[in-house]
Amino acid sequence: MKDITSHHKLNSLQCCVIIPTFNNPKTLKRVIEGVLNYTENIIVVNDGSTDTTSKILEDYSLLEQIHFEENKGKGQALRAAFKHAESLGYVYAITIDSDGQHFPEDIPVFIEALEASEDKNLLLIGARNMSQKSVPKKSSFGNKFSNFWYWAETGIKLQDTQSGFRLYPIQHLKNLKFYTSKFEFEIEVIVKAAWSGTVVKNIPIEVLYDEDERVSHFRPFRDFTRISILNTWLVILTLLYIKPRDFFRKLKKKGFKRFITEDIIGSNDSPQKKALSIALGVFIGISPLWGIQTITVIFLALLLKLNKTIAFAFSNISLPPFIPFIILTSFQLGNFILGENVTFDINEIIAGFEVLKHVKSYIVGSFALATLAALSSGTFSYFLFLLFRKKNVTATNA
Repeated sequence: MKDITSHHKLNSLQCCVIIPTFNNPKTLKRVIEGVLNYTENIIVVNDGSTDTTSKILEDYSLLEQIHFEENKGKGQALRAAFKHAESLGYVYAITIDSDGQHFPEDIPVFIEALEASEDKNLLLIGARNMSQKSVPKKSSFGNKFSNFWYWAETGIKLQDTQSGFRLYPIQHLKNLKFYTSKFEFEIEVIVKAAWSGTVVKNIPIEVLYDEDERVSHFRPFRDFTRISILNTWLVILTLLYIKPRDFFRKLKKKGFKRFITEDIIGSNDSPQKKALSIALGVFIGISPLWGIQTITVIFLALLLKLNKTIAFAFSNISLPPFIPFIILTSFQLGNFILGENVTFDINEIIAGFEVLKHVKSYIVGSFALATLAALSSGTFSYFLFLLFRKKNVTATNA
């Protein structure tokens, strides 16, 4: 039965439905018929099927269709469909797999969530109940694995990052560059969407795993390897570029004084956690880890569950104007610890970094200075945060 209300809403939102398919003849017709109850704005991508898919699609000649002569992968199918949808003037696209695991009856759920959202730059992922008995254990594990890496790459915790039932803001994504072509595209697109400012959220949907009908084309070894390589690269980009970029954007937007007040002093973390985050940042910032300080401090902050913003902020203690002084102090401290007697003045340090010829003294002194600075800054800031908290409590009670 036609859902007239959803039909009108899909049209007014300029939203189409994309159905990528590859050798799913048992379920394809049912999925198309189900979607037709809500809209005729459908783009079907036949990703080089070698069965009766082309014959089935002959009955739907009025629908937009893209046919690949050979299988190119789900990523390529979706990218081609997005591009075609853009050319037709669509702003949003709902994607639904053709293997029958998703219910077209959930299409109104996406539309209602989009209408209710203040921010229309929204990407919605249908969250399946992966604890159902019918869900294969490998699928449940794979989803948890993907959820963890997505959190590491974006800081966003989602229940389901692998569901193919989604709503994409295709006009907001058209300027992003994508490089993957298989299943891993669905990870790349939600990570880069989040990086670019798109709101990424889960909404609950129903799911059906019928082993008699469902045909999965996921190749465990090959596709898991490709996904692992992608996640490795995305994590590296997160640590080396995205986190520093977001930090400096926030600092520039708020200004230094407001940033210190809101993000450091005003953080909801405990005084101990904030002080440890400062100590970690200072230690890494002074340590002789040139070139990998950012990736190291963010990785350790994540590992130790500390405040990443605070740790990264204080790791920038080794800004260019301070570097010669840090090196000179480290060198002199190293000389003292090792009992050596080589001297430099600050002008020699600035001119040629001659101190680095005596690497042993510098490294020993650098780690010693980093430890002393971390202990002192952490201790001082801990008592400072305690003082601020007491003042805030007193002011609130008053």
